[in-house]
Amino acid sequence: MSVHKNVKKITTHTLQEMKSQGQRISMLTGYDFSMARILDQAGIDVILVGDSASNVMAGHETTLPITLDQMIYHGASVVRAIERALVVVDLPFGSYQGNSKEALSSAIRIMKETGAHAVKMEGGQEILESIQRILTAGIPVMGHLGLTPQSIYKFGTYTVRAKEESEANQLIEDALALEKAGCFAIVLEKIPAVLAEKVSKMLHIPIIGIGAGSGVDGQVLVAHDMLGINNEFNPRFLRKYNNLHEQMLTAFQSFITDVRSGDFPNEKEQY
Repeated sequence: MSVHKNVKKITTHTLQEMKSQGQRISMLTGYDFSMARILDQAGIDVILVGDSASNVMAGHETTLPITLDQMIYHGASVVRAIERALVVVDLPFGSYQGNSKEALSSAIRIMKETGAHAVKMEGGQEILESIQRILTAGIPVMGHLGLTPQSIYKFGTYTVRAKEESEANQLIEDALALEKAGCFAIVLEKIPAVLAEKVSKMLHIPIIGIGAGSGVDGQVLVAHDMLGINNEFNPRFLRKYNNLHEQMLTAFQSFITDVRSGDFPNEKEQY
């Protein structure tokens, strides 16, 4: 592992400066040591240890089943790999909704047991008390509005949110409330680009979009999606930067063929 001397770590303050200077923020998900090390070496600004691990790593249909203990396992694995990036860990479903005491103890466990730098929480004014309590303990909070996958059963669908004026106004109110409470950034997921840009201009804190157009302060994708490891998932907002599904499949098949034919290992590959 290359050890950079005098690496300038990304902090919540750095992100704020980036927004002020018009520099775009890059964020990708990471769930394990090996991938996080590559992300960090690439120079990513933020690694999100997303509860999308529930889908990507564990094969669940939704993000709901993943537990706090599992999120801590993923978070700690990522933190061991990084030298520069800001690491944000999702508070999983059920660890903060409706009970600000539980929310605080969940956030404290994540910070103490993973070494991460911040937590992320889905929702607006309905979780404000939990957010405020966590912030009071000195733990940075990233908000998440728009399509909030933990509420998927409430929405009943993964379609674009806040197309109606009433929901759009609610989202703006929620965003302002999160900023006022002290969140250092907000993720906006699957909302109209015009609305996302409006929020980004109204707020002083960075707005990071996923399916929220280009008028925001940064972008996030799920690493496994943009690498083309998951080839079933093709929403409009996803740009695939590789087709690793194909490359990995080919590599595995070549290994199987070489083992069966006796070609692997050859003389140079043994002792």
